[in-house]
Amino acid sequence: MDISDFYETFFEEAEELLADMERLLLDLDVDDPDVEDLNAIFRAAHSIKGGAGTFGFTVLQETTHLLENLLDHTRRGELSLRRDIVDTFLETKDMLHDQLDAYRNGGEPDAEAFERISRVLQQIALDELGQQKAVTKTTAAPAAEPAPAPTPEVETPRQPADDQATRDGAENAKRRLSIALVGVSDKDRALLVEELQHFGTIVSQSGDAQRYQVSLDSAESQDDIEAVLCFIIEPEQLSIEVDGSASPGAGTETPEAPAEREPAEQAPAPVSEPAAPAIPEQTTSPEPAKSQAAPARAAGKSGGKSAKGSESSTIRVPVDKVDQIINLVGELIITQSMLEQTASDLDIVSHGPLVNGMNLLQRNARDLQEAVMSIRMMPMDYVFSRFPRLVRDLAAKLDKDVELVTEGKSTELDKSLIERIIDPLTHLVRNSLDHGLESREKRVAAGKSPTGRLTLSAQHQGGNILIEVIDDGAGLNRDKILAKARSNGLAISDTMSDDEVWQLIFAPGFSTAEQVSDVSGRGVGMDVVKRNIQEMGGHVEILSKPGEGTTTRIVLPLTLAILDGMSIRCGRETFLLPLNAVLESLQPQAEDVYSMAGDDQLLKVRDEYLPIIALHHALDVAGAKTELTEAIAVIVQGEGRRYALLVDDLIGQQQVVVKNLETNYRKVPGISAATILGDGSVALILDIADLHRLDRRKSQQRHEAKRQHLHEVARV
Repeated sequence: MDISDFYETFFEEAEELLADMERLLLDLDVDDPDVEDLNAIFRAAHSIKGGAGTFGFTVLQETTHLLENLLDHTRRGELSLRRDIVDTFLETKDMLHDQLDAYRNGGEPDAEAFERISRVLQQIALDELGQQKAVTKTTAAPAAEPAPAPTPEVETPRQPADDQATRDGAENAKRRLSIALVGVSDKDRALLVEELQHFGTIVSQSGDAQRYQVSLDSAESQDDIEAVLCFIIEPEQLSIEVDGSASPGAGTETPEAPAEREPAEQAPAPVSEPAAPAIPEQTTSPEPAKSQAAPARAAGKSGGKSAKGSESSTIRVPVDKVDQIINLVGELIITQSMLEQTASDLDIVSHGPLVNGMNLLQRNARDLQEAVMSIRMMPMDYVFSRFPRLVRDLAAKLDKDVELVTEGKSTELDKSLIERIIDPLTHLVRNSLDHGLESREKRVAAGKSPTGRLTLSAQHQGGNILIEVIDDGAGLNRDKILAKARSNGLAISDTMSDDEVWQLIFAPGFSTAEQVSDVSGRGVGMDVVKRNIQEMGGHVEILSKPGEGTTTRIVLPLTLAILDGMSIRCGRETFLLPLNAVLESLQPQAEDVYSMAGDDQLLKVRDEYLPIIALHHALDVAGAKTELTEAIAVIVQGEGRRYALLVDDLIGQQQVVVKNLETNYRKVPGISAATILGDGSVALILDIADLHRLDRRKSQQRHEAKRQHLHEVARV
């Protein structure tokens, strides 16, 4: 086993630490920062630096080293925070993320960008801490060492700051540690022993795969050693104890460590003196550097002894393995549907045990499906956590005061959707900040607070998730939108409803911005938002009140893998409706059907007039019932509107596995996906909103063809 086998673990954990760092930096009160938050930010940088040093990611290590030391001065009250300093820390975080991506892709980070950010961080140290001499990069440490000679050990108490209670005196006192490896294979044991050599001197080692004992003379803390080794083995396979039977020196140094630590801690105390370096130099010896960095790099994963519980209760599983399980469960449901259809034809009296077994299989298959799907579910906090930084930076660029509020962060959504919803949400948030929220002056003139409020919320609603972007701005201007639509050549009418007018925003190339900027005005983005959301099986709605604000609502299915559907028949064909789109079904009466201009017809349902979609007309299905009173009207909902869908028969509810039709075949109008029925045939899953648009187009074509025919007849 090679240490590179653990690269991916380090990359994942470093990304998590960077995300935590950004969140904490954004939440900091620059006037009165929380000490715990500062310590957490410092520990995140420290852990990344340690891991980078162990894996040989030099640029990443040096960048985090510079940041770490400034953060250390900050948490100790020696550097006063300002907004521009926090901005620099955030910029450094972005740089660290870019460096991490470069190493992940097997390349090297941008050297010019590294030089630039290094100069910026060093300049902050000089300006804010009153340094007399600029500190060179870590690679130039030998040339800079003579100057900070009076206090070269400033970093000594700070370097192990991940777990200060156990590590503060570790570097001043070596002791004999007895390390037991339980149930470790020969291959892993060789790698562990190699790692232990970086922590000190191996005195002896013996044992077998069942229990292998290593005696180590080391100045590192037990928690640091444990954190590193737990990258390779589980905490339960490791035991580290101080060997009291060792030499007197090793046995007596441990209790004396606190006493010996006092002088070491007192020496760097006057860090505010000009002679103290803002960015302390690393040692030039490569082996000690690795030794110090190695324990630090795993602190984010294990966090010392306190992480044992979490390590044992969670595991990391690649997404493709989870997808494989999902696919297998899908195949199981298809097989279960086939068996269920076969069993439905059997006599329940003569085949009672078989029928009961099928019912049990159906129940277990559903429970298994729900359990497996829950693995794929992720909280919306994963998405919402990306926006505080976006709002902060964009608000500063637009010179607006904005308060971001998030609600429903624990609401869960399928991972396949949660990754795809980030981009549409980003466009909507940018649009609200740019067009929705007014400037301070306009808000004050309108009697509002100068600080605008932007709310991101998520909640479950039946089988859907409802995501809203809400601002308390000026709202949408109907006249302005209509005027822009006319200038763009769109077919509009002054009698259009507000909902129809708001939907014009999603037209390609549509923008009401008076001038093009780097934020908006090009008319791209909102059309992509709608298209992407529709591809996910959802729809987007807009609610707006002049002077009060705008709410953009996204409705998505919770998952695209397996859904509950309603089987319907039209002619000889079987189709499926998403069950969450079905409201009710009824037998249309002649007196409830109203004809409109052209061939349009409406169905009156409890004082509400619903557009009628004849499925056989929309999809050209032969052999279907054409009389309205003979068909069944299924009241369905799509994109916030209700329709009456005419079908021949209702077959029943069933759980189906969604198969992407566009990937396997092509995009079919009015169809969102396909599935395999119990008899092995393929059934199409209907897209209500797109089906209505398809039906309208065909009605217009039929109307135009009829009018053309009448013209020809009249001419003859």
